Amino acid sequence: MSDTTLTAETTRAHGVNLTEAAALKVKNLLEQEGRDDLRLRVAVQPGGCSGLIYQLYFDERYLEGDETVDFDGVEVIIDNMSVPYLDGASIDFKDTISEQGFTIDNPNAAGSCACGDSFH
Repeated sequence: MSDTTLTAETTRAHGVNLTEAAALKVKNLLEQEGRDDLRLRVAVQPGGCSGLIYQLYFDERYLEGDETVDFDGVEVIIDNMSVPYLDGASIDFKDTISEQGFTIDNPNAAGSCACGDSFH
């Protein structure tokens, strides 16, 4: 899967894209943990200096109202309250000399703080 092969059908459940680089990093982390029962949960919660903060973590649970999409073997889950804030967002993984870690490009964010973890 490449970043450009995403279709509307792929993202219908929650509207979030996981790039090939991010999917590969998630797979590698799960292999290191020796777990195949975990999913990547993406959530938006109140907090941070701009009002809302992203949360990315591994979760073994399915909660009522969760929306899920499989990206080449990586299941991404978003709770129904976070879906409107993340619709159209793209999760990537960068590993360069200037950046390392997961990034979220969110067209719904009107602005963000300097740390990049909080938005409004």
